Amino acid sequence: MPLTLAIVLPTLNERGNLAPLVERIESTLGYEGWEVLIVDDDSKDGTADEARALAGSDRRVRVIQRIGRRGLASAAIEGFCATAAEYVAVMDADHQHDPALLPKMLECLKGGETDIAVASRFADGASTLDWAEPERERLSSLANSVARRITGVELTDPMSGYFMLPTATARSLVPRLSGIGFKILLDLLATSQTPMRVQEFPLNFAARREGTSKLDRAVLFDFLAGLYDKLLGRVIPTRFALFGTVGALGVLVHFAVLTSLLFVFDEAFALSFTLAQAAAVLTAMSFNFWLNNWLTYRDKRLKGWGDVLRGWAGFCATCAVGGFANVAVATFLEGSGAYWALAALAGILIGSVWNYALSSRFVWGRFG
Repeated sequence: MPLTLAIVLPTLNERGNLAPLVERIESTLGYEGWEVLIVDDDSKDGTADEARALAGSDRRVRVIQRIGRRGLASAAIEGFCATAAEYVAVMDADHQHDPALLPKMLECLKGGETDIAVASRFADGASTLDWAEPERERLSSLANSVARRITGVELTDPMSGYFMLPTATARSLVPRLSGIGFKILLDLLATSQTPMRVQEFPLNFAARREGTSKLDRAVLFDFLAGLYDKLLGRVIPTRFALFGTVGALGVLVHFAVLTSLLFVFDEAFALSFTLAQAAAVLTAMSFNFWLNNWLTYRDKRLKGWGDVLRGWAGFCATCAVGGFANVAVATFLEGSGAYWALAALAGILIGSVWNYALSSRFVWGRFG
């Protein structure tokens, strides 16, 4: 039987879920005509090794282990480009997505009734009773409302992670996809130059079989980053814009510390402008590292006290020249008669570009 359908499974620490899921897919689709592409983000639990073990005895299973790259959207894109199947589906490996919908979605696409088939958590007949995460449900509902306005497509669940489309269509959109974050369906819908015809299939969204969710409250920030990329990403690189947004918050922290040291606690510390500016730089730098690690680089987030402390030290070290330039420029301008706030702001601007370039490369491992 010719290869008809590829199922892309982006994975991160899903070792115990793989074999049971392949069995469920086989029980639904039969023995031939499909393949599973496991795109693993270098999981620490041995997911890639388990995938290779499955592939060693089942030629329908293939694995792509990614080193230094992470994110569901970019994993799906690599899957689109790695298969020869006529149709491609994306679904989670945690068993929350029911493989029983695959034949219905495939039949709909083959009949030419739609451009993309989407499994919806919120369509009539769907259920999220087993999800048991009301906060995530509220975030999904809000994101869906915004996504419908951006894409122009009426969907009950444009944030779904379970969908299927012709592989040729997916690959034709790949050069213009942002590949940022988790919501690849939104990326596809927003990138298509003509509105896609969509057919939704009600999904009984199940509880995760094993392991823990990879999403957190920062997913809303990730969603906003995807929207920004579609609207303005070609003008200003998205990650630099996120870095700049965090930096703007750091400016507030910087001025709060500087003002406190110069005017509120001036009698207690009696610091010169230079020392106060240096203390404000270090505080803002630490704040920026924490927020960038949590948001801007959440796809490469440093975890554990050891990694976080080493990352913070590396961030401070790579930003040291920028910090020195910040203090030097601000001190020179203030000493030359410039208003202290303007002098401090000029120092911040001088150091920002340096900080972005060096920290992106040496702390989180890549540019942009």
